[in-house]
Amino acid sequence: MAKAKNILFIMFDQLRWDYLSCYGHPHLETPHIDRLAAMGVRFTRAYIQSPICGASRMSTYTGRYVHSHGASWNNIPLKVGEMTMGDHLRRAGMDCWLVGKTHMAADAEGMARLGLEPDSIIGARVAECGFDVFERDDGMLPEGPDGSYDPDGAKEYNKYLQSKGYDSDNPWHDFANSALDDDGNVLSGWFLKNSPMAANIEESDSETPYMTRRGMEFIEQAGDAPWCLHLSYIKPHWPYIVPEPYCDMYGPNQVLPPVRAQAEFDNAHPVLKAFMTTKIGESFSQQHVREAVIPAYMGLIKQCDDQMGVLFDWLEKTGRMEDTMIVLTSDHGDYLGDHWMGEKTFFHDTSTKVPLIIYDPSEQADATRGTTCDALVESIDLAPTFVELAGAKPADHILEGESLMPILHGSARATKRDYVICEYDYSGSPLSPKLNVDVRDAVMFMIATEEWKLIHCEGGYRPILFDLRNDPDELTDLGDSPDHQPIIDQMYDKLFAWARRPSQRTTRSKDQLIAMRGKSGRKGIVLGVYDEDDASPETTVKYRGRKAPHWTNRHGNPVRTSDD
Repeated sequence: MAKAKNILFIMFDQLRWDYLSCYGHPHLETPHIDRLAAMGVRFTRAYIQSPICGASRMSTYTGRYVHSHGASWNNIPLKVGEMTMGDHLRRAGMDCWLVGKTHMAADAEGMARLGLEPDSIIGARVAECGFDVFERDDGMLPEGPDGSYDPDGAKEYNKYLQSKGYDSDNPWHDFANSALDDDGNVLSGWFLKNSPMAANIEESDSETPYMTRRGMEFIEQAGDAPWCLHLSYIKPHWPYIVPEPYCDMYGPNQVLPPVRAQAEFDNAHPVLKAFMTTKIGESFSQQHVREAVIPAYMGLIKQCDDQMGVLFDWLEKTGRMEDTMIVLTSDHGDYLGDHWMGEKTFFHDTSTKVPLIIYDPSEQADATRGTTCDALVESIDLAPTFVELAGAKPADHILEGESLMPILHGSARATKRDYVICEYDYSGSPLSPKLNVDVRDAVMFMIATEEWKLIHCEGGYRPILFDLRNDPDELTDLGDSPDHQPIIDQMYDKLFAWARRPSQRTTRSKDQLIAMRGKSGRKGIVLGVYDEDDASPETTVKYRGRKAPHWTNRHGNPVRTSDD
């Protein structure tokens, strides 16, 4: 009988939910990911907790909202003491390994304060977001006049490329993410005009096939002990450039029209307008930029899907499909010119809704195979789901998500929540001075139900409101509509209720708190009792019938004993 013993947790970077054929894209065929959906459950309302790599991933790995874990932007350290997926799983008897990206920054100051050495087992896990590392690759080695954005980026991958003869001090850039002209000049993938060109690398040596092989190598050498492998791809994240044959698979005629309206731009909320008028927004608002970039983006996704075919076929041949839960998702989407923006750092579904497909080989999941689930789901739900699969009870005083196992096994059709939360902290970005917003006020919150989405921007701004039922493309902001004030009030009530949750009460579980009730009375604490006969003899036994010698006389002088 098939039963899930292991977990293969696949995450793509910047993969839009609607750029898979199983989610309805009319031109981009992804048969291998579709096949996984046919074997499991495809979630249609899965939301991330922050529209940026680092913060989103920290929520997924901790099972906690950004407001709780505090790592609110890229390279903001995850503070020492935050438990992660790996911590919870190891307690349940399951190893937790990494192949690929986390975008996690270690709390070096906190580790030093506690005397945690980075090269110790505990220190290494704290520094690596709770994972044991088979290979970490955050996927980027950009370089500028002030040095490299991530000196450790693509470290092992660059060694691999150099061993294959790619002659460069940074083959990640010069080959994997750049093209070449007829004179041998490197045409950097950072420049969007080069996106239609082929990356100057053998397809089998490019990042996605390389990472797939590394994942398979881990699984091949894994022992009999249960494991969770986080296979975390960098693509289809920019630079938007892909090798042959994928660079020529799609063209401008397959670029979908942008989801935007002129009135949306003209009447934009001031914070939203600031995002629209960044360099990225202005670039992706131009059709020739979209026609250059989106075919390459689609090619990257097609390559990802083909590699899923390689991986899934191998899992079947080796028998791992029968004992491994497979979870496939993304850390956020990509605007690609929708709503006059590029990148991902705002709250439209384009960015905050992600694909989520879960395949459970267990017999209990047979009834839900090939189904879709419209429940409101958050990325923080994955950690408690994994803990439950590992056979343990999720620590719900720490993990803020809820297990999806009841949905996977058909005993529930929805989660218990009636809203989802997403947060964004732009205090460290150029938008903060552009809006003249103090660091403390450079934060935003999204709360969405099945019907409404409200966005709150600190700094004294009015809210943004979208009617998701009648305006699913989120083109009309109703945040200043008097007719919708009752809805706005209701959404704020939900947001305030969320903000009041005891998220930092992580050292005692619910059961422990219940067990504590009244225990102090049995340990000598007697409050509000005037007469001993009003108290239980059992709990006050230590205070009854006791004798002691006089220490002072009535004048306050010490009473001397005969020995004195």
